[in-house]
Amino acid sequence: MPARLDVDLDRLRRNIMTVRRTVMPAETLFVVKNDAYGHGVESVAATAAAAGVRWFGSFDVDTGTRVRAAVGSSARIFAWATTLDDGSVQRAADADLDVGVGDPGYLDRVIAADRALRVHLKIDTGLRRNGVRPEEWPEFIESAVRAQERGAIRVTGLWTHIAETSDADDDDARELFVDAVDSARAAGLSPEVRHMAASAASFARPGFRDDLVRIGAFAYGIRSADGPDIPGIVPIAALSAEVVEVASDRVTIDIGSLDGLPSTLAGCVEVGTEAGPRHLMTVGVTTSQVRVYPGAMVGDRVTLFGPGTRGENSATTLAEAIDTVGEELLVRLTPALERRYLGAVTPR
Repeated sequence: MPARLDVDLDRLRRNIMTVRRTVMPAETLFVVKNDAYGHGVESVAATAAAAGVRWFGSFDVDTGTRVRAAVGSSARIFAWATTLDDGSVQRAADADLDVGVGDPGYLDRVIAADRALRVHLKIDTGLRRNGVRPEEWPEFIESAVRAQERGAIRVTGLWTHIAETSDADDDDARELFVDAVDSARAAGLSPEVRHMAASAASFARPGFRDDLVRIGAFAYGIRSADGPDIPGIVPIAALSAEVVEVASDRVTIDIGSLDGLPSTLAGCVEVGTEAGPRHLMTVGVTTSQVRVYPGAMVGDRVTLFGPGTRGENSATTLAEAIDTVGEELLVRLTPALERRYLGAVTPR
């Protein structure tokens, strides 16, 4: 059996329940960008919807339309890419998406589409990722108010990203965001939702939760780099490969850089085998080599990362060995790699 990613949807459901209990009364906006962080968006989104999630974050319109097909018409889907062309704006309207708008030019394109799109206006509170600068916010709001008055858009949200580099910086960002919300309301807007907290802040800073919290890789059990494990949150995916050759000092497994396994992991980590942890020696293009273990046989499975097997790491632990983040190991896996779902909810 070839290399595969096993995705435990029952674990995902329990993670989501833990998150929802923690952040209530705020709603959980469950992020499924990058094909649900490499886990497969249709099955993941359907499972989340069955677990009570009513808001999804897709980042781009194409993913948003896939989520819409998987979960039906009742969910709200937030797509916040700010470089959409006119065709993407039309597709967003057709799929009944909420769109994040943090650029005056993009707002103009959304207004010009005249599709009464639901928009969430974004202010830059210091991260500089995107969003309207505070000094430009009043003019931006005025444009949105005029467009809403003539029915071209519906302003349903206000939002921002925070840097999460220090409590002091985040407190400053919070103050800017509150001021932006107040000025938007004074100008005549009545947003349904405000959101600024992502995974880490939603757990650590209850006062930042507002109406929605955006939960991404965290809900999949991918902890932040150097971050603590959180009770009730566990990894949902296990990456494994089959032993295809046994030599005196090493076994060869059927996964390599072409499948998305970083070549820089070679010599840095141990992986799980039938006899416990063994050194990952090389990562080739289509196969890799692991230090031999007692009783090794062709057909054995070696676990690169995942829960509940024999000494393997988490995706984040492997990632930290090569100075990256756990989600990178998952999103770079080729779509051609088999995904096997345990406890799957059948997509619509």
